[in-house]
Amino acid sequence: MEVPLKSARKEAVVLQEVSKPAFKTEAVSRSFGKYYTPVQTEIAKFIAEYYFSSFSEAISLFLPYGTKSVQRSEFSVKEDAVRRPVLNEAQQQAYEALLSKEKALLFGVTGAGKTEIFIAMMAKMLEEGKTSIFLMPEISLTPQMEKRLKVYFGDSVAMWHSKITKKKKEEILEGIEAGRIRIVAGARSALFVPLRDLGLIIVDEEHDDSYKAQTRPRYHARDVAVLMGKKMNAKVVLASATPSTTSYHKYDIVRVSEPYVKRAKRYRFVQGDSINAPIIYALREHYEEGGQSLLFLPTRGNFKYLYCQKCGKTHTCPFCSVGMALHRRHRHLKCHYCNYTEAIRESCAHCGHTPLSSERIGTQEAMELIAESIEGIRIEQFDKDSITTANKLVKALKRFESGESNLLLGTQMLSKGHDYPNITLAVIMGLDHIMGMADYRSRERAMSLLFQIAGRSGRAKEAEVLIQTADPAQFEPYLGDYESFLKDELLFLEIAQYPPFVSLARLLIAHKDESKASKITMDTVGKLKAFDDVEIVGHGKAPIERIANKWRFQILLRAKSRVPLLKALHTVDRREIEIDMDPVEFS
Repeated sequence: MEVPLKSARKEAVVLQEVSKPAFKTEAVSRSFGKYYTPVQTEIAKFIAEYYFSSFSEAISLFLPYGTKSVQRSEFSVKEDAVRRPVLNEAQQQAYEALLSKEKALLFGVTGAGKTEIFIAMMAKMLEEGKTSIFLMPEISLTPQMEKRLKVYFGDSVAMWHSKITKKKKEEILEGIEAGRIRIVAGARSALFVPLRDLGLIIVDEEHDDSYKAQTRPRYHARDVAVLMGKKMNAKVVLASATPSTTSYHKYDIVRVSEPYVKRAKRYRFVQGDSINAPIIYALREHYEEGGQSLLFLPTRGNFKYLYCQKCGKTHTCPFCSVGMALHRRHRHLKCHYCNYTEAIRESCAHCGHTPLSSERIGTQEAMELIAESIEGIRIEQFDKDSITTANKLVKALKRFESGESNLLLGTQMLSKGHDYPNITLAVIMGLDHIMGMADYRSRERAMSLLFQIAGRSGRAKEAEVLIQTADPAQFEPYLGDYESFLKDELLFLEIAQYPPFVSLARLLIAHKDESKASKITMDTVGKLKAFDDVEIVGHGKAPIERIANKWRFQILLRAKSRVPLLKALHTVDRREIEIDMDPVEFS
């Protein structure tokens, strides 16, 4: 509703009805005829409390319900009226297992046909008169998924994400209110659409960091989905070919261990850190044979890490087992966890090789180099610099799908679940850089990327996967068996005391005055030292020291459980401090 506030009119939410107070009050200007349910407000209160935002920021994530009453019986449909995919034996077993659980992790290899299982579950919900939410990590997945869902559900499915127009959003909300739209699919904001009779929430590619918001409220859509399922009595399915260590540790697992169509896949390791002769040769060979290729480059980071071209190791902090960032301007190496610094090294601490390298190659340089080396090859640049609109995304994917382009070259967007049958070569570069980043999850990120990008190839034809690394021994034991990696990684995380065995929080302090930012940081550290069950892992300048003319400092906290950590954080919560619970970003 709209209420007067001084000389302005503001949108407001009614939380509860109370007796009229003795002091003078103003009348409500007008009502919009919409409301938030008790469950929505309850979850919003949790988000505000846990993720350190205001209630208004949390409730604004949700879209309110209209005043029309929709009866569940109106939407019951006959079993034979809903089109269903044909499941093989492994898919059928997974489908039945997921229906028997309130929440579970679907651990299915790439190409296992997880989408068909999701569609079967959504069809089951329709038959029961229930609705479904289907989350994907980024809108780069929506064009293909929309096509597949429309085949089965027609106009009862709608896609929801930040790039759709205001008019289209209003049309979708009208369709939801009228009961025509029963399935909403899209990025993390789709979690908050006002569907009635919610029966199922699917979080596909649940390992993806895109589910974690980087502005307030800094919620994680995967975790909020689990909470929402519990509060709304809906089933929750988390799914991935490379599940996060946290989900693998926490939830019941339903496995699909074989791809729907099994094709031979050859893995080959190559040396170097640039687009060199073996990579060019492989790209040319597959191009001339009529196959399509993917080439992955790591996103250009803000920091470079010293690594050894001989053994592939990144120079790491002696106290934190994470890569030390190279600060050429300050002429030192620095750990952004504990702030340990040392002089820039000339030789490798592991094998003694000289010199150490820090060079990287970007997508534009890679495109130019390949175009010069392979005559006639048509390259599709696939990164956030080139794919800036939904329309550009659709056109780029169409060109590749139709065979108009031969090589899809880009960054993390390549790993997001695209399905093209003609890819016979996947080239994966930069894993050594990712493995050595200043992040306790660097090994998990590198291994997940390897499996996800390798999984884009060999869907219908035999394929080759080229992995550029100076240290194949880091990857070779796990090829074809991501679960063995998860088990080993959980042992490491338990010993090192990182999530899922502890809770982490990051405090970010930003101020135009560097000395004020530093003082707030030190004052906060002083207050936090009073809490014996909360460990201050490190504090100091943030990896990116200055953004938008503001100096940035950070404090990293760790505790064995969330309760004491939240208690400590609520005592230091103030306007100048941004608190990030369960952080995935440390720059």
